[in-house]
Amino acid sequence: MHDEWEHAHTDYTVPAQRHIPASLAESESDWRDYLEHSTPNGWLMQNNAMTEALVSGRPMHLLHVTKNIEAIRASGELHVSTGCLVGALYCSPLASQRDGLRPHNLGAYLLRTKPSTTPMILEVTPDGPIRPKGIDYLHLGPIHLRTFQRYQSFLTPAENEQLDRAVLTGLRLAAPFLDTALRNAAGHATPAPQFIDQLSDAVMHVPFLGYLYFEVVSEYLMLHSATSETKTYAQVGELNNWLYKRLAYAAVDGMDQVFDLSRFHPRHHRLVQIIEGMEPALVPGVAEYVRRRLSHLFARTALHPSQDAATVTFQGTDLDMLRKAAPGLIGQTVFREIRYMPRYRQLYHCFEKANALEAWNYWNCEGIPTPFNGILPKGEIGINPVYPRSTVRVWLAEQDSKGCLHPADEIAVIFTPHLASWWVPPRQHELQDTAENSQVKLALEARSSVLPQRSSLNGIST
Repeated sequence: MHDEWEHAHTDYTVPAQRHIPASLAESESDWRDYLEHSTPNGWLMQNNAMTEALVSGRPMHLLHVTKNIEAIRASGELHVSTGCLVGALYCSPLASQRDGLRPHNLGAYLLRTKPSTTPMILEVTPDGPIRPKGIDYLHLGPIHLRTFQRYQSFLTPAENEQLDRAVLTGLRLAAPFLDTALRNAAGHATPAPQFIDQLSDAVMHVPFLGYLYFEVVSEYLMLHSATSETKTYAQVGELNNWLYKRLAYAAVDGMDQVFDLSRFHPRHHRLVQIIEGMEPALVPGVAEYVRRRLSHLFARTALHPSQDAATVTFQGTDLDMLRKAAPGLIGQTVFREIRYMPRYRQLYHCFEKANALEAWNYWNCEGIPTPFNGILPKGEIGINPVYPRSTVRVWLAEQDSKGCLHPADEIAVIFTPHLASWWVPPRQHELQDTAENSQVKLALEARSSVLPQRSSLNGIST
């Protein structure tokens, strides 16, 4: 169990240490070296302000924004959200300077785009230097699968049958692309535009691919951007979070209402248009980067490390075989398919709390009161609600004309190991009634078409 959580965390201050499948054309170390030393902003992977604050062991100031300050006052409790931080209070760093607490550019984005929220300052005093190990939710697939198998009895026989059918149908429809991605990871390159179009089609069948696609393009933008805005943030040790926010909202209508990356699937021509509108100089390299990087990450996150990426196939296989060969992909797929079930409102806390309990235990053992999103150290940081060796103080914040925050009223609240609710009513997918997509329609109907949304009692999560 501990080893699985260790595998899902990344420390950019030490060499890459994960075991990966055989036959990959590039190792994790190869990619780490390229990203750190061959991109304009790669140096920030190790030498960023957030990492420096963690390893200093000094008190940290974090920004949290909430839509429900009155509920917090009334209950005296802060609840945590799920998502990329599994079970932590979603925050962004604040830098202490003479004029006050300067928000990280992620926090500045939230303050500017969420005007109806209340900003809060949280001061975390750790018990010592914090290991800069960030959680990478793309690597949580094996944990999701193990959690599901442990609590599978919570589903009715009909629900289990429906889930298996939906997962297998989706994987079979996406199998040609999944095999293409593995062959690319093993060095057999296919044309990048064709690869991206096939990826776009496959996202409908395997929603996890949308998350992978988004994170790869976001990584490309943050590490390669050379705009004056990005350079300004880099000077204070920050990757530019505004880039992936703009990417998401440009690619998906309504993403500001429901941040759901399963809907992120721009085709090649649309991806080029989006990047052209953001930073034209990055257009020439984006398609090939997506092809190489996504193929590599897919092999690493989908397959068991004992597998050979050059020989695994998703075509003509059953779920039992895939659970052994590709536990990461099966876990991610099951984790997302459960959300489409009519009873997910009741099942949510069963599966999500199980993961959160394990994450809290891992963080406590590793001395991590403030876990962060480790896909990149971009400023998405949280507070572990059950860390026993740190103290947290909370204030309502006031913002001055220069954008700095200042503590105003201190409020007495406690952190509780309670997950805020996350559910919305069903939403029907619109499909063309054609013969070629009739299988897709059946698969989506099996999901009951419930689209999840984080509806945190007191937080905003991406």
